[in-house]
Amino acid sequence: MDTIHIEGTPKTPTINFNPENGLLEIQGRSIPENAVDFYKPVVDWLTEYAQSPVGQTVMNIQLEYFNTSSSKCILDVLKKLEVINNQSSGSVKVRWHYEEDDEDMLEAGEDYEAIIDVSFEMIEVEEE
Repeated sequence: MDTIHIEGTPKTPTINFNPENGLLEIQGRSIPENAVDFYKPVVDWLTEYAQSPVGQTVMNIQLEYFNTSSSKCILDVLKKLEVINNQSSGSVKVRWHYEEDDEDMLEAGEDYEAIIDVSFEMIEVEEE
């Protein structure tokens, strides 16, 4: 299985998913013209990865902003992680990064944590 890398733009996040070490990263802004089209290869990759995940999968999410259509797609990504987490062979941890004064991003992470049966760690980062 290949690594997936999508270079970020001002409207789309950088995606780096490595099947070898189970390190998955989404970073930047997520306001694509069509969020479903943008996230489809990511969700498809996770579906394939779920067939044989490494023992520990870690998802780092560090978004400075995402729009409503992206929020649904992010939930779809997290649901795929929940499937992996519920398999006996894999465990998943989500590290949700948010800037220290960004209450909205913290609340978004807490909302996902309430919906998804995966271990979440909220990580406060200093503003850039």
